[in-house]
Amino acid sequence: MEKPSLPSGTRDFGVETMQKRKFILSTMERVFQLHGFDAIETPALENLKTLQGKYGDEGDQLLFKVLNSGEYLSKIDPQLLANVDYKVLTPKIVDRGLRYDLTVPLARFVVMNRDKIQFPFKRYQMQPVWRADRPQKGRYREFWQCDIDVVGANSIISEAELVEMYLEVFKSLDLKVTVKVNHRGILDAFLPVLGSKENWSSFMVAIDKADKIGQDGVAAELENRGLSHSVPHWNWLWNVAQNANNSELFEALASYEPIQNDALMLGMNELRQLFSFLGDDGGVQLDLTLARGLSYYTGCVFEVVTSDERVPEDFKIGSIGGGGRYDNLTGMFGLKDVSGVGVSFGLDRIYDTLEAAGIFPSFQNTTTALICAMEDEYLPTATALSRRLRELGIRNEVYPSAAKLKKQLEYANKLNFSYAYIIGRDEFMMRGYQCRNLKSGEQKFRSIENVVHPDKFDFNE
Repeated sequence: MEKPSLPSGTRDFGVETMQKRKFILSTMERVFQLHGFDAIETPALENLKTLQGKYGDEGDQLLFKVLNSGEYLSKIDPQLLANVDYKVLTPKIVDRGLRYDLTVPLARFVVMNRDKIQFPFKRYQMQPVWRADRPQKGRYREFWQCDIDVVGANSIISEAELVEMYLEVFKSLDLKVTVKVNHRGILDAFLPVLGSKENWSSFMVAIDKADKIGQDGVAAELENRGLSHSVPHWNWLWNVAQNANNSELFEALASYEPIQNDALMLGMNELRQLFSFLGDDGGVQLDLTLARGLSYYTGCVFEVVTSDERVPEDFKIGSIGGGGRYDNLTGMFGLKDVSGVGVSFGLDRIYDTLEAAGIFPSFQNTTTALICAMEDEYLPTATALSRRLRELGIRNEVYPSAAKLKKQLEYANKLNFSYAYIIGRDEFMMRGYQCRNLKSGEQKFRSIENVVHPDKFDFNE
């Protein structure tokens, strides 16, 4: 007999885990709605052509592709199969893939529904995504993203609102974080000194790993990529970023001669505007080494990391959120001149961080009740009582058989029920029930016609 198992990088979620995940999701949703964002959902499957070419070469390699249904090999040249060239074969047997993120599907949605939505379009979306990555701590092949985006507005006020929403959500979750901010214009300013778009792209990929491999690691990778001429610029960028406040950073950028161009001016001006909207909040930090690996960002970029002392020092999980502006994304689907900006919350990483820090609240429901019928003939009375309790907003359930009371109460205690409603022969004859407080052991008879909320019982009357 086959032993049951899960695909690598996926997980089951039990009752306790789901209570905590729902807590995070409901906290986010409350903040999203307060800011005027509405929910949408998109399919798990997208056409492969929708996904490819949107995430850079490394992203394309992590797409989960879904084989065409039916006899998908019947029309394939046998010689092609014999050569096993997957780059040639894949497009002939695959035309769909699992969504990699929620931003590209949003762009497709906006283009397909542009006559039905109002701009600026403010949406949130909380759904699973899939990446064919190597599973490790904090990195899964199936995981949830919780995105907020503003499409059709190019004002920095939108970036400021998204940053404020980050701060509000994590404050509500009682988790201290730092929102790192940079601007692709500052990084675009290095294009002339790097010599080509390809060199610039390699530079971006390398410095995006700075938080993992450090200054020397990035320098070594740049050397390996044939970009030795970029190493002095990288070292300058790293050293400035480590030893300056925001004002000093802007002064250093404005005086670094190799990158004085329009892209730098645009980046600095928009960042100054962003900080003017945010004020002096200590939770927001300018980080000049922040690149974000995805190729569609065009303006401000964001990343959220934990800064809470309650998170163990050996707990390394990376960012728990990120995003940025992507002015050109909808243009890939035929809708020109529509700007967008959005950020994502990593639900799974947020969960793991709150769990490691031990700061989840208690989810015990003090008004849950188990209804215990001592004979089968009392079960109709028990179900009627259950309906009445639900009308009062009391979560409850009927034990599904007339088992011994000891067995029923053991079930109630294992699941942390607060009350037991017991219907025995005397209670049935008197059209009532015994309400037992399972925490204190107190018990009181009540009439079926006088069902009240158990938290309002006076067991001494």
